[in-house]
Amino acid sequence: MAALLGVLLAAFLAAAGGYALSLLHSFLWVPRRLERRFRGQGIRGPPRHLLSGNAADYRALHAAAQSTPLASFPHAVVDRVAPHYREWPKRYGRPFLFWLGPRPRLVVSDPEAMRAVLTDTGTFVKIGPGANNPLAKQLFSEGLVGLSGETWARHRRVIAPAFNMERVKGWVPEITAIISSMLDKWEVKDQARSEFEIDVNKEFHTLIADVISCVAFGSSYEEGKRVFQLQDEQQNLVLLALRSVYIPGFRFVPTKKNRRRHALNQEIRNSLRKLIEINGRKCEDSNNLLGMMLSASKNGSEFRMGIEEIIDECKTFYFAGKETTATLLTWATLLLALHQEWQSKARDEVLQVCGKHDHPKAENLSDLKIVNMVIKETLRLYPPAVLLNRTAIRDVKLGKLDVPAGTQIQLPVLDIHHDVSIWGPDADAFDPSRFAEGRSYHLGAYFPFGIGPTICVGQNLAMVEAKVALAMILQRFALVVSPSYVHAPMLMLTLQPQYGAQVLVHKI
Repeated sequence: MAALLGVLLAAFLAAAGGYALSLLHSFLWVPRRLERRFRGQGIRGPPRHLLSGNAADYRALHAAAQSTPLASFPHAVVDRVAPHYREWPKRYGRPFLFWLGPRPRLVVSDPEAMRAVLTDTGTFVKIGPGANNPLAKQLFSEGLVGLSGETWARHRRVIAPAFNMERVKGWVPEITAIISSMLDKWEVKDQARSEFEIDVNKEFHTLIADVISCVAFGSSYEEGKRVFQLQDEQQNLVLLALRSVYIPGFRFVPTKKNRRRHALNQEIRNSLRKLIEINGRKCEDSNNLLGMMLSASKNGSEFRMGIEEIIDECKTFYFAGKETTATLLTWATLLLALHQEWQSKARDEVLQVCGKHDHPKAENLSDLKIVNMVIKETLRLYPPAVLLNRTAIRDVKLGKLDVPAGTQIQLPVLDIHHDVSIWGPDADAFDPSRFAEGRSYHLGAYFPFGIGPTICVGQNLAMVEAKVALAMILQRFALVVSPSYVHAPMLMLTLQPQYGAQVLVHKI
């Protein structure tokens, strides 16, 4: 017995010693080697702490920036939303380096470098939110947003055809019916008083949840309501995880938050499994997203997807599809409510193209050019995704930079979209005419949906939803920013108004 205990103890000590050496290699040797390599090129950043990197500095900057709202309603929002993109370059220059734990983030702001990173998918691989943190990955699970490599390519080949423009245009009647139902409820409020206040952020989240449920999964918002509620709670826990340095194995520690994370994940998956069972048969022969994934689940399919993979994609599109479009509509509505001259121009165009009472149709959406310009300028000033991440899988030259393998390249979308050297001295101003026909911009200077092979697969649906919704709202209502609105944009997983988006509405 004593001999056995001695063997077990020796094995434990050897394993513990190996783990300790692995941690020392990951947290000490590798970061120091990479840091020297970057410093030799003149690339600097805030001083790195041994275990946490710059996580505490990052949190402190954000906490200070978001402690007070912005005055009035300016669009110079980078300092509040992503203060490290302005504060650290002032001190250390561009590009700059910072660390979350032992992993370096190289922040690159040159448009040509951005284009190269986003289009060279063989060298710079996509990484989803919380790629190195299992607690942060739960929201997107193993769906398209969080996948990479061959698995990502297989899923994309199945999913992309569901969102080609012709198919999306075929959904316009369903989209207009759902939007019309929301606006009918607004008119009931209007009957009680000539002008009423509404939080359009809440309204649009419910609206887009209903649209996603209908056109992508053949269900309704009421059927998926529980999933959306659970994902809202899950988002808050994911944000906590993203702002912390993950310690390997911590997800298995039965803390209160970890137990809740596990319970949320299980309930969401079970709810989606039931929804798939309920709607699967009627969707199987349809061309919506669920139908195409179910077809790919059959034996013999070239790009076969199992039921767990389908659940993962449902999770992704229930959340990402809702958040991005609802956020876009929120900011676009606020901007039109603030800039009355553009609201009038857009309304005149809608009435000319669609009339006062007819819903927009697929064939006349391309005629809504001013509405399209408003949407594009909204995406420039308030992009739903504030940043994109890629990882260099091998040593590579990026312009004059020598980027070592394993470096995470961070592309600061919001900062680039507000860069005066690209957009001029009025970069923080709302001016949809920037996107008038015939005007162009560098491919790496404007990319609210990404660019290249990894461009957002749902871009067509998001743009059509936004265009149809804005057109129908402008047909029936006038908008003014409410005196109760507090301008405090902040980064959740998308760029959100911290205290809601209150707009005064009256029927026209």
